[in-house]
Amino acid sequence: MADLNERIERLAQWLKESKYSVVFTGAGISTESGLRDFRGPDGLWTRRDKGLSTPRQDFTDAAPNSGHYAIMELQKLGRLAFLISQNVDNLHLKSGIKPELLAELHGNLTKVRCVACEFKMDRAEGEEKCPICGGRVVSTVVNFGDSLPAKDMQESYKHSQKCDLFVVVGSSLVVYPAADMPAVALETGARLVIINEGETPFDEQAHLRFDEKIGEVLPPAIERLKELLKTAD
Repeated sequence: MADLNERIERLAQWLKESKYSVVFTGAGISTESGLRDFRGPDGLWTRRDKGLSTPRQDFTDAAPNSGHYAIMELQKLGRLAFLISQNVDNLHLKSGIKPELLAELHGNLTKVRCVACEFKMDRAEGEEKCPICGGRVVSTVVNFGDSLPAKDMQESYKHSQKCDLFVVVGSSLVVYPAADMPAVALETGARLVIINEGETPFDEQAHLRFDEKIGEVLPPAIERLKELLKTAD
């Protein structure tokens, strides 16, 4: 595998060249915020399979880390067409990502939605009815066996089909249908970049692969992108 600096340079170049970049994040992007992932070396499912305890996650005090802010910088640079996330921790919105550029496929712990009109709003104590249509409101978090939110899925497929660069950050890409998105992007000719410490089913199809920590890859790649954009001006 090429030297890390060479691969970071290539990622920065591809971000500069891209006309439509989509980022896809999983639990791995939040490990540097103190939250466990699921299938990493010390992930919740990994520990469970080894017969170890699986401590409860406390999301309340978690703050965005350098990986989240790097994606937000991509947005500020006008280089983020869309962000698809499997996470429920609200850290992308905390970092400054615009809600209209984000699909949260598994919901958000801080949001509720109306079962009738799909309107989303911040969770509030005692809130039982939708202010738009009066329908019942429920948590947006998707539990095992539940259907994923239709609008977020449609948006994710649409943007995956349109992109020319698809960057996976911290996902093992084994949970479907969310993990369909890289396949959709590849089918339409996009470059696939994977930044994940563990193996994924798409590793052989990836055009660029990082198994280093996200904080060692994404922030320096965005800084290098800024330099390249200045040079181009």
